[in-house]
Amino acid sequence: MKKRPLCNCEPVQGIAGQTPLEAGYVMPAEWAPHEATWLSWPKNPLTFPDDHLEKVESVYAEMVKALSGGEIVRILVDDQELEDRAERALKDIGPTWSNVKFVQIRSADVWMRDYGPTYLLSKDGRRKAATKWRFNAWGGKYDDLMYDDKTGEEVVAWSKVRTFLPGIVLEGGSIDVNGTGTVLTTEQCLLNKNRNPQLTREDIEGYLEHYIGAPHVIWLRSGIEGDDTDGHVDDFARFVGPRSVLCAWSDVGENNQVLETNLEILKASTDEAGNKLEVLKLPMPRPIPLPEEERNLPASYANFYIGNKVVLLPVFGDENDAVARELISSFFPGREVVPIRAEDLVYGYGGFHCVTQQDPAVQR
Repeated sequence: MKKRPLCNCEPVQGIAGQTPLEAGYVMPAEWAPHEATWLSWPKNPLTFPDDHLEKVESVYAEMVKALSGGEIVRILVDDQELEDRAERALKDIGPTWSNVKFVQIRSADVWMRDYGPTYLLSKDGRRKAATKWRFNAWGGKYDDLMYDDKTGEEVVAWSKVRTFLPGIVLEGGSIDVNGTGTVLTTEQCLLNKNRNPQLTREDIEGYLEHYIGAPHVIWLRSGIEGDDTDGHVDDFARFVGPRSVLCAWSDVGENNQVLETNLEILKASTDEAGNKLEVLKLPMPRPIPLPEEERNLPASYANFYIGNKVVLLPVFGDENDAVARELISSFFPGREVVPIRAEDLVYGYGGFHCVTQQDPAVQR
């Protein structure tokens, strides 16, 4: 695959016109009620070779079954052939079919979190909008996946909501919000010159304030090893309440130092009102090596996804699976934490949060 230029975006000199913040929109927390969850059915042979693809489809089937009991699951498929294949994979597992909706929009790959729109709600919850960031395949790493910038545009057009276009590169997995004005992100990703080399830290903070309604930015340092996104926060630090954060932790191995640094930053941080955060350690699974590729999988329990009735938890046959499940369950007593083996999905460098995108429910 050819390596692309560092950034192909036009210089953005500031925030022009009305922004979501000025129009009264903010990004809700993931645990706010959903209308739907978006997925894109797997099929890319470079991401999931034949010996992985059917296993990944089985993982998707489990995800759809769990989510469809509490919300609509919208699944992107390229064409009728892929829709039929997805239906066959789902048939035996028995999802709530009335909540399974196929949308024929072509995509290059499955990473809806990163190229899909960021949905917003008005502060009274009665109007929906979306911010559509630009997507450049994680700083130009994968030329064959650049098409998904267009996929995201088609998804937001299908949604028929008011759409705001900041004109800068940003992936959904690089941010995590508490819904009341605070966002977690990393210097490694958002300050990386392969995204928006023309923007300063202050510029990016302005975009986060105006386009997702988060004026308070907590800058963590960098992400875990094996993550090719340049440090997406959803692989190691996640809000589980307005003032509660789970931070991945390991006292051994290649991630120890960076996770310790991020943990200390979080412990010294506050929310948008100046309240100290509750920060808890979320254990990491043992390293899962791929000798043929000389790397470890970017396996992490932090890449969970919060649905209306369930929390999808990646597990790895590790002794910490149960510890992670118990900890996450304590923050979501009204939701079932559903453990799903995730090695085959994580083989593609992502987890449940990476392949999902929440579409919040409008209050009627």
